[in-house]
Amino acid sequence: MASVLGLLEERERVARKRVEELQAELEAAQSEWDEWLIARRRVSEVWNVGESAGQEAVAGKRPEGDKARTPSAAKPGALVPVWREGLSAHVLAPEYQQVMGLLAERRATGGQPLNCREITALLGLEVVAAKVEGVRCKLKRLVARGWALEPVPGRFACGGGRGGGS
Repeated sequence: MASVLGLLEERERVARKRVEELQAELEAAQSEWDEWLIARRRVSEVWNVGESAGQEAVAGKRPEGDKARTPSAAKPGALVPVWREGLSAHVLAPEYQQVMGLLAERRATGGQPLNCREITALLGLEVVAAKVEGVRCKLKRLVARGWALEPVPGRFACGGGRGGGS
């Protein structure tokens, strides 16, 4: 008769093998997904350059550097567009609009910049690491695209002249 510890060790080995197989499958799927994301981004870049060049050719202009790559309006499902004069927060996805609304409200009341945990709580999300990191990614993207400011590391504020709102 096999010992209880022997049976447990065997089941542990089987479970560990299954986890390793699943991890390998997950890595392969992640790699494939990354390739598709890159392909979609590349096609989008080419499409935007071609679209801009075509519009400028009709108008008798030549495309110039980054200008040709910048779409004239945010497209549904697109990443956060670079902020420019006249562009409102309404072009952002709803979750980004909520974040910008909080930052604009804080600016309007003269409050201090908010940190990620505070924004996560104000959004009504559970303040756990995964949610806070998701909010941090959104904030960093908004800062990189000119919608928000990070005057102090880890603290975020609405960018000058940018309106929030959801």
